[in-house]
Amino acid sequence: MSAHPGTFAVGLVQIALEANPDANLKHGAAKVEEAAKRGAQVVCLPELFRSQYFCQKEDVALFDLAETIPGPSTDTLTAVARKAGVVVVAPIFEKRATGVYHNSAAVIDSDGTILGIYRKMHIPDDPAFYEKFYFTPGDLGFKTFQTSKGNIGTLICWDQWYPEGARLTALRGASILFYPTAIGWHPHEKAQYGKQQRDAWQTVQRGHAIANGVYVAAVNRVGHEQTVEGGAGLEFWGTSFLADPQGVILAEASIDREEILIGEVDLARIEDVRRNWPFLRDRRVDAYHGIEQRFLDEDKWQQ
Repeated sequence: MSAHPGTFAVGLVQIALEANPDANLKHGAAKVEEAAKRGAQVVCLPELFRSQYFCQKEDVALFDLAETIPGPSTDTLTAVARKAGVVVVAPIFEKRATGVYHNSAAVIDSDGTILGIYRKMHIPDDPAFYEKFYFTPGDLGFKTFQTSKGNIGTLICWDQWYPEGARLTALRGASILFYPTAIGWHPHEKAQYGKQQRDAWQTVQRGHAIANGVYVAAVNRVGHEQTVEGGAGLEFWGTSFLADPQGVILAEASIDREEILIGEVDLARIEDVRRNWPFLRDRRVDAYHGIEQRFLDEDKWQQ
């Protein structure tokens, strides 16, 4: 795919990860290069792509997986970005300081410059998703990155359930919201709840695209990962996808195979949708007091 003026092509890299971090980094870098050869101008890897999903248990030794920014992952991917002329969204287990770690994404421009980082704002704590043990909540807020190819926003996984994060990122001018992700089924729940869980995940993100008039890209991993001895592990459901500003699925991956999705972000399409569905115009910014509260008790909103 070759983008024409006012557009840029994105590549979503859906991969399976193994136990060796260096092998995963090499694999991810090769997939970025492959996506670039297929015409992608902005390429996104899955959340925490350098390791298997270690948050299935709480173990202080696993902090050794973290790295600084700049560090090994960005060193490798800045070289790839520069050589291939692509923007890279690189999710990283960030070691910010001794004892302070984040679930982050570095945005690398096509000349190899690190434009900045996003730190995951919403941190889950569910069975086999024990992220609060490892990650300090992000403190950089919701932000966008003006790359050589276009203005992009990146959030991470659990952020994808929160319309506030999508809205604030869109209001800062993003034409696409990337959600690098590590989400899957507990094997014992899949038969009963699997379909509705995956449908809800996709539906809420399509809703962000529609409500904000932007493209949304979810980039997941695949495969069964059992990082706890004797545990059931997690079955990651893939299904990486790109949705347009009306929530139309432009490209969607399988649930169980490595794939690279290529799709196009068209600024004219954003303009057209927002003119006809002027949700941003009609927002009642004077009437949203309370949205910053955890919950509105009765005595706080009655006049």
